Amino acid sequence: MKRSIEGMIEAGEPLIQEAIAALRQYHEAQAAGVAPDQVERLRLIAESAYQAVTDYQLYTLGHQSLNRH
Repeated sequence: MKRSIEGMIEAGEPLIQEAIAALRQYHEAQAAGVAPDQVERLRLIAESAYQAVTDYQLYTLGHQSLNRH
């Protein structure tokens, strides 16, 4: 894969789309008055998805490894 910003964005696009969908679900649940424990669960999922995007971007830029313990 070509190591350009465009190439990295394209490679990470599925992660980005998942993070956006998770955030949308969280906001929709908040607006719909879903039970607080379910809203919190969706918030954690969205936060985790965005962290995965950030980790991937840092990895592709060579700033960190993907190994986590």
